[in-house]
Parts: sequence; C-alpha cells; structure tokens
Amino acid sequence: MNRLLFAALLLLVWNSEAFSAIIGEPLTYKSGDFSMQGYLAYDDTISGKRPGILVVHEWWGQNEYARERARMLAELGYTALAVDMYGDGRKAEHPDEAGKFAAEVRQNMPAATQRFQAAMQILQQHPTVDAEHIAAIGYCFGGGVALEMARQGLDLDAVVVFHGSLSTETPVTPGVIKARILVCDGADDKFVSPEQIKAFHREMKVAGADYTFISYPGAKHSFTNPGADIYAEKFNIPVGYNEEADKKSWQDMQDFLKETFAK
Repeated sequence: MNRLLFAALLLLVWNSEAFSAIIGEPLTYKSGDFSMQGYLAYDDTISGKRPGILVVHEWWGQNEYARERARMLAELGYTALAVDMYGDGRKAEHPDEAGKFAAEVRQNMPAATQRFQAAMQILQQHPTVDAEHIAAIGYCFGGGVALEMARQGLDLDAVVVFHGSLSTETPVTPGVIKARILVCDGADDKFVSPEQIKAFHREMKVAGADYTFISYPGAKHSFTNPGADIYAEKFNIPVGYNEEADKKSWQDMQDFLKETFAK
C-alpha cells in the first residue's frame, strides 16, 4: 500500500471515529398514560458525568431540527434530550395542526409540567448526566414552555429561550424562579409584541429573577431554523432564517451555560 493511500485511509478512520463519538438514539419514556418519544444525544468519548440539557421543540413537534440541536449540544460536551411535549411523537405538517397541538399543551399546564418533569427525570437518570446540573433550551413554542417551567420554580440551573413566547396568564411571584434565564429574541419578530416584551421585563424584575434579554437586529421569528424560509414561502407566515443571529445566539447560549455551570 502506498503512503498516499495509507494516509487517506487513516484520515477516513479518524473522521469516522470523530463522527461516531456522538451517540444519538430514540428514547421512549412515560408521562401518565402517554408514551413520549424523545431523542437522546451524548459524546461517548467523554468520561464522567456532565450537565444535562432538555431541548423543547417548536410547535411542529419533536422533529429533526430539535434532534439536530440535541446533537449540537452533545458536541459541546453535554448530554441532551430532545423532549416530546405532544406525546406519541406527534408532529404537525401544517400551521393549523401545529397550533392545535400547541394549544392543547398551553391550556393544560399541569399536564405540560408533568410531561416536562418526566423528561427531566429520565435525563437525570442517564449514566452520563450529573443530575444536579440540568438546564433547558426551547424554540418558539418550546421556548415558551421552558420559560413556564422556570416560572413554576422547577429545579433548573438555566433556561434559554430562542424566539419564544414571553407572555403568561400566571406571572411569577418573587422568589420562585431558581433558573438563570437567557432570552434570545428577534428584533423583527411579529409574534412577540413590544408590549409583551415590556411586560416580561416588569415581571422578571418584580420576581427578582437573574435574567438576560438579547435582541438580534433584523431577526424574524424562527431565526435559528434554516427551514424557516421554506415555512414562510409554503404557508405565507412571517418567519425567516437569519444566519448571523443564529450563530450569535448559539454562542451567547454557550457562554451563558458555561458561566452558569461554573458557579
């Protein structure tokens, strides 16, 4: 075998090993009578326990986008679980269907909390996870869900909201929130009004929450999702991908989580 061929084969092996380091696998768990279809991702070359991150999906359901974010978190050294908030792995193909699924969750917050906690417990029990260090990130609908879990005082270290809903029917009272909160908001998001943003700031300040709010210029709703432009064209909705805001918000999240878990 000549040296060039040997080097090429060796490079292929190295790349294969690097790729196979990230384990991504479906994970079924229960919440009440519902079977929840999650997706777990972690780096099997890392020894010891690490923080766990829950990834809460957009209103489309626990799809490939949510799973890709879980894998990206695994590449950062976390164990991530893309949760299923709808049950049975349901996914929407049309905004009307997505709106129906999302409304069912929002209108029954006790059940939503039970589903979130079921995923949280499964994540904490995984052998790679430090059960004392858990955070959640969420996108759109999922950002609103993650924020509601923080409002309820769940034992989370951090919550990161990407272009998520900020409004709530039950504003948090002082001293309840345990999680540090980072909100990554699109400045041109038509789904989040200036009034909702002002109300959120008032609520967090009254609650004494440790929170950071970042607005990304020119970013529309769903600015982190490369598929948003397809949704915009197909369904005529005001969403759109913004590569600059996507990369900047992901880095802001990394810095935020690193600072949080270092405390």
